[in-house]
Amino acid sequence: MLSAFAQAFRTPDLRRKLLFSLLIMALFRLGTFIPAPGVDTKAVQACLAQQEQASLLDLVNLFSGGALLQLSIFALGIMPYITASIIIQLLRVVVPRFDDLHKEGQIGQAKLTQYTRYLTIFLGVLQSTTTITLARSGALFPACQQSIIADDSVTSFLVMVIVMTAGTSVIMWLGELITERGIGNGMSLLIFTSITAQLPAQLLSIGQGGNWSAVAAIIAMILGVTIAVVFIEQAQRRIPVQYAKRMVGRRTYGGSSTYIPLKINMSGVIPVIFASSLLAMPSLVAQFGAQDADWVLWIRTHFSSTAWLYLTIYALLILFFAFFYTSITFNPEEVADNMKRYGGFIPGYRAGRPTAEYLRYVVNRITSAGAIYLVVIALLPSLLIIPLGLGAGQMPFGGTTLLIIVGVGLQTVKEINTQLQQHHYEGFLR
Repeated sequence: MLSAFAQAFRTPDLRRKLLFSLLIMALFRLGTFIPAPGVDTKAVQACLAQQEQASLLDLVNLFSGGALLQLSIFALGIMPYITASIIIQLLRVVVPRFDDLHKEGQIGQAKLTQYTRYLTIFLGVLQSTTTITLARSGALFPACQQSIIADDSVTSFLVMVIVMTAGTSVIMWLGELITERGIGNGMSLLIFTSITAQLPAQLLSIGQGGNWSAVAAIIAMILGVTIAVVFIEQAQRRIPVQYAKRMVGRRTYGGSSTYIPLKINMSGVIPVIFASSLLAMPSLVAQFGAQDADWVLWIRTHFSSTAWLYLTIYALLILFFAFFYTSITFNPEEVADNMKRYGGFIPGYRAGRPTAEYLRYVVNRITSAGAIYLVVIALLPSLLIIPLGLGAGQMPFGGTTLLIIVGVGLQTVKEINTQLQQHHYEGFLR
């Protein structure tokens, strides 16, 4: 991998793309430290020092690179765009128009991208309004008694909503710039930047508390899980496909053989994000209730990241969403119909319904293994907290974190290798 990066920097075109991507990532990180208008920065830092964050805020703060709880101009991060993209994908099942656009190729994809942008702006307004309301009411930092909003006027409120929504639009634009003129998927790289930027500081804070053995154990766990994630994410089940020969005039077409690559984890990190978001809702609702109420105390006890009820529901939700999302992204009937239309068949199975049933059987078995893999990766950091004696907010990584970091890293390295090969072949053909 390091040799690929070194060779890429020796290639002028790739070096320009890599430097451009790094510049955009640096600008993104710079925006996370610029406070929104009307925010008392010193009060925010004082509240952060004594705040035990809720699960939902932890998740959103993770994808914003720590900007959410600092109430910066990039406080919402890339989360509105992720949510909008997931909603548009789910609407393909409900709204036939969206499914038709998906099948129209590049023109339809451009239309879906435009819808995603509009929905991102709407979600940005909604989430910024919610975040500022929580900050003004004190629910964002329940343990803090200081006021973090210097001006509580309606004008200041509207200005903050506009600035945070504009920050979301800028982040979306920066991600698209990386995709067009840089290396890799821009949105994925911005998420990667947000997550990795917080890891060193969190590990250092654990070590400064005198728990360097926990730091060593966490680093060893990260390396071990990274190897496992790379192995699983690269694994495929290849379904062989034969294409019958066809005579068109005096020419023979077809007769080739290929395969359908089915990944073990076809749903990616989406099930973990969905499950984390749903389980964070009770903790978020509890912030608005009386802190000494029985139902609030029950939620705090049973919905902490180390409670067995929380972990059990978390695992079941991941299993459910893994199968649910895979059924949306991979349609065996559609694949079987396309194969039949072009004269393809799986050896030993008739084209049409028998092929679709076989594909569904294989996908269900693969998804079972992939779902169990997701559950293990997602629960491992929470289970590691107990023997290391760490608090719920001290673990510097989670299952979602590792899956995103390794997945984005693999995708970026693959694209660099692809462009290096294209550059090499261009010189060879010349």
